[in-house]
Amino acid sequence: MSTGNYLFTSESVSEGHPDKVCDRISDGVVDAFLAADPEARVACETLTTTNRIVLAGEVRGPEPLVGKDGHIDAARMEDIARTAVKEIGYEQDGFHWKDADVSVYLHAQSSDIAQGVDAAGNKDEGAGDQGLMFGYACRETDVLMPAPIHYSHAILRSMAEARHSGADKGLGPDSKSQVTMRYENGTPVGVTSVFVSTQHEEALSQDDVREIVRPHVLKILPDGWMCPEDEFYVNPTGRFVIGGPDGDAGLTGRKIIVDTYGGAAPHGGGAFSGKDPTKVDRSAAYAARYVAKNVVAADLADRCTIQVAYAIGVSKPLSVYVDTYGTGKSSDEVLAEAVQKAMDLSPRGIREHLGLNKPIYARTAAYGHFGREPEADGGFSWEKTDLVDALQNAL
Repeated sequence: MSTGNYLFTSESVSEGHPDKVCDRISDGVVDAFLAADPEARVACETLTTTNRIVLAGEVRGPEPLVGKDGHIDAARMEDIARTAVKEIGYEQDGFHWKDADVSVYLHAQSSDIAQGVDAAGNKDEGAGDQGLMFGYACRETDVLMPAPIHYSHAILRSMAEARHSGADKGLGPDSKSQVTMRYENGTPVGVTSVFVSTQHEEALSQDDVREIVRPHVLKILPDGWMCPEDEFYVNPTGRFVIGGPDGDAGLTGRKIIVDTYGGAAPHGGGAFSGKDPTKVDRSAAYAARYVAKNVVAADLADRCTIQVAYAIGVSKPLSVYVDTYGTGKSSDEVLAEAVQKAMDLSPRGIREHLGLNKPIYARTAAYGHFGREPEADGGFSWEKTDLVDALQNAL
């Protein structure tokens, strides 16, 4: 992002957005396999539409579709899908956790792909695919995330919590937000517009929904940052009763910018949800965020982008790139070398350092994979700032 004066916008979508329903189901399948076998391989895609859920992809456990703690078969995965939909809150005529038709088409992982990833002889575990992944951190918020995406997520998360608790009645699971922020000299100073579109019960008017949403926006934005009243848009089409997968089909992995930095930083293109941590689309993106966040937390830069690139079956990254936008205390080249000394960025090194072979992924499916609090069971381990000393020592 620029260091001048400008407006910048980021969006978020709720857990009930059709694509996020799919992400949640796919990550639920990942968690089930990793809970049964930490070395399991999973690539699960989900499609949702009116009262229909379809799962497809490839898995590998000790035997196809079998985990050490029991059989993970089509019936188990159907139950995972229904449970996810129920927890999100869908009990509507067009999409109901109990009534939806669920089809499961997962099968055993290709042996050709498996041999490229598996360690053998003197060959270390290779990357699960080619690709490039980015991580980013900046000082705009206390969690070192860009402000527009941070506040967009927080507004929807606040609304979802109130919906689940019963504090806000009449709202449905499907919602979207968008925050436009004014920057001066590269620093956010206020919000120029807020957009929230949320599913609601038939009896609520547009003004009713607006006044339900307003307190959440005011609570989340810093004091004095609220946009002008004529730039506060709530359900601007006037009606949003039919929503979720009944209103629009959903697919796993279609909200990658929502999942990351809201457009404030590059994205390599790979989605996260539905993939076990041997897939560098996921694990290396987490590692890149972890390193970038620790660079900023260590006061080595005010902003930092990290890129890492991999080839399928190759253990070491092909390249590690650092850009601190002129804010670094050392040159970007020196910092890139320090990053590689401080952390092993091979697929195995990332998984072991961050403890990724755990059932910690369903919780990542909504409100962003980054800028979250690290959890005691290993969830969001990539948000820790425990690499600070290693980076400083490497320099």
